[in-house]
Amino acid sequence: MSDEERAARIVAAARDLVGAPFRLHGRSVERGVDCVGLAVLALAQAGHRGTPPRGYGLRSGNEAVARGWLGWAGLVETDGGRPGSLALVRPGPLQLHLMVVVPGGHVHAHAGLGRVVEMPGPSPWPVIGHWRMEQEERWRLSF
Repeated sequence: MSDEERAARIVAAARDLVGAPFRLHGRSVERGVDCVGLAVLALAQAGHRGTPPRGYGLRSGNEAVARGWLGWAGLVETDGGRPGSLALVRPGPLQLHLMVVVPGGHVHAHAGLGRVVEMPGPSPWPVIGHWRMEQEERWRLSF
């Protein structure tokens, strides 16, 4: 599968989750998803079959921990957000959050609204970086 095909699948899967309920640590459409669950489900459509790393690398608010967590998950940091990549943002002083980049905006699990939403335009929060799948082969190891 080409990078463009993977990105298109990730974008389509993220958009298909718009309206799904928010649930902290949620990993299923039926029971709800959080930002990590959204990323896991969307990336699964591009070939991922593993589970997220143990622990919760975003909860600490520590960028270094989150970067390590994303790397351990088989993702690589990229120079900019393109559709199908993940954006790591800081919505608050001790908060980190993942969003899926889609054409014209982002899809993310919005705790305040209680559901997954598509948000047009640039991120309203400071962007720490963007990550994408490194290679299909490595990605299959685990997330």
